[in-house]
Amino acid sequence: MKVVTTIDEVRAVRRRQGTATLGFVPTMGYLHEGHLDLVRRARAENDYVAVSIYVNPKQFGPTEDLSRYPRDLERDLSLLRAEGVALVFAPSDAEMYPPGYQTRVLVTGVTQPLEGAKRPTHFEGVTTVVAKLFNIVRPNRAYFGQKDAQQTVVVRQMARDLNLDLDIVVCPTTREPDGLAMSSRNKYLTAEQRPAATVLYRALRAAEALWRGGTRDGAVLRDAMRRVLDAEPLARVDYVSAADPLTLEEWEGDARAGAGALLSLAVFMGPTRLIDNVLLNDRPADE
Repeated sequence: MKVVTTIDEVRAVRRRQGTATLGFVPTMGYLHEGHLDLVRRARAENDYVAVSIYVNPKQFGPTEDLSRYPRDLERDLSLLRAEGVALVFAPSDAEMYPPGYQTRVLVTGVTQPLEGAKRPTHFEGVTTVVAKLFNIVRPNRAYFGQKDAQQTVVVRQMARDLNLDLDIVVCPTTREPDGLAMSSRNKYLTAEQRPAATVLYRALRAAEALWRGGTRDGAVLRDAMRRVLDAEPLARVDYVSAADPLTLEEWEGDARAGAGALLSLAVFMGPTRLIDNVLLNDRPADE
């Protein structure tokens, strides 16, 4: 496994790989089983796998946890080595944003609701760094987790709009046995908060059950999620959503009944903000 810190080194490795296919998994490190599932999928579908480890400051707001974000590069490298990763790119801030850097990549529309409404600078940071990483690594396929549902919509939009020559592959959310979506931020949860955090998935499943039973009213689905969340004293709701999975526009009544649905939510457990979602199609309940 080659570990590099500069753009020139990445490009030298890619030249040596020639026409072999490369799957790319961009991460902020502190890897968990969800990241490794992405790596395994990439390994199964490509000749080589590259992973980036970079805590991107441009996607953190002024009050968010950049300085606290967990980091353990040696542990991450050990995990990736065991998975057969060929290349790890772990750049510095100066390498990604050198003096005089002036460019931003901005996607509108799908960045505005949900996470975008709560974290208005977040997606500009995501699209800027992801576009840079795509240009540096030049993968054939890039792998993202469904847990960050809006991010997958935004990245796909960017790739289409900029005619990027790669496939965006979205993989299912990896969960703990009790349903909690795996996240690097889960380490912040206290012993009391950790079992309470399963309320996110329980709220999503309550709305999903209504959907499978034929309910298509967005307000009813959102209310079902909120009722479950409100019953957990440690949970502080940031938002709940039942939206079009492509446009991320909220459902009002039954107007979008044939489109499938993205149920999503953001919830604070103490100072820790967790997100989760379930993507539903419109198949009959008895299938």
